[in-house]
Amino acid sequence: MTKCLRLVTHGGSFHCDEVLAYAILCRALLPEALAASTLMRTRDQGVIEAADIVWDVGGVFDPTRGRFDHHQRGAPVRPDGSPYSSAGLLWAAFGHDAVRAILAGRGDENVVGKIWTEMDEQVIRLVDLADNGKRPVPDFGDEGLDRAARIADGMALSSLVEVLNLPWDADVIDRALAEDERFARAAEIAGAFLDGRVEQIRARIAARDIVLEAHARSADPRVLELDRGMPWQGPAHDADLPVLFAVYPDKGGDAWMVGCMPPEPGSFAQKLPLPAAWAGLRDAELARVSKVSDAVFCHLNRFIAAARSREGALAMARIALGLAREPAGLGAK
Repeated sequence: MTKCLRLVTHGGSFHCDEVLAYAILCRALLPEALAASTLMRTRDQGVIEAADIVWDVGGVFDPTRGRFDHHQRGAPVRPDGSPYSSAGLLWAAFGHDAVRAILAGRGDENVVGKIWTEMDEQVIRLVDLADNGKRPVPDFGDEGLDRAARIADGMALSSLVEVLNLPWDADVIDRALAEDERFARAAEIAGAFLDGRVEQIRARIAARDIVLEAHARSADPRVLELDRGMPWQGPAHDADLPVLFAVYPDKGGDAWMVGCMPPEPGSFAQKLPLPAAWAGLRDAELARVSKVSDAVFCHLNRFIAAARSREGALAMARIALGLAREPAGLGAK
């Protein structure tokens, strides 16, 4: 018989850490255990003491007893000294199980570990910092700008959850009930974010081997030929492949894309932009200038183009290589 787990966090207004912690817990628990569980949002010490799992309230951190608060003196910190929030504490205790449940068998323990680590570094840690009033500050150099983008992405969930709280002057009959309903809505959103982010990382990991195999088959090592659209820039960069362009079908299947390789993942530059004469042209005009009969589009900033066929896209990539005077030239997105 499945035990009914009593899950407790504090009532009233909520923050991202306890909402995300609940979403993590919901995915980590076995479906039958979750179905038999009850969530209570309260500061009643008697209810807290009787609970099976408590987070963000209670003044105790003891995973062996299912206690995950971070407000007390002597609260746990990460190896680098940065503070945990309840999200980080439950991610450490239940995150691997949550990832396994989301993957549903589509990844071995190595993949689970990689996803857990990336989520911890790029999302969970930032939620922890935000909840403790600490914000990472990038230096806004080239690497700093990329880091700033990752920080903004990681912080976005905290901002989204915050606005789901009731305003102070909300006209409701039962404020506690209304806040609980808002918490449940926020947990659904945080859970959807968690599911989607795990899937994105899984897909990127899965793409790596496919990209390496496709590159080995490609006729020109500078032109990566893919049979499906997928994240290719990161794997090509990590493997130090000499790729300048990738050719792949668009998601709708109506065209084949020619994508430029940036000097590093996330950069708005290109190792080799498409020819300047193609910039912003479409259809017949682009076909005339490029001499590729089924060329249909080239972005004004020359980081992507398209043709109606694979052969046309490959021709565009080869022409761009042939016209290049300085293969290391940069362009702006």
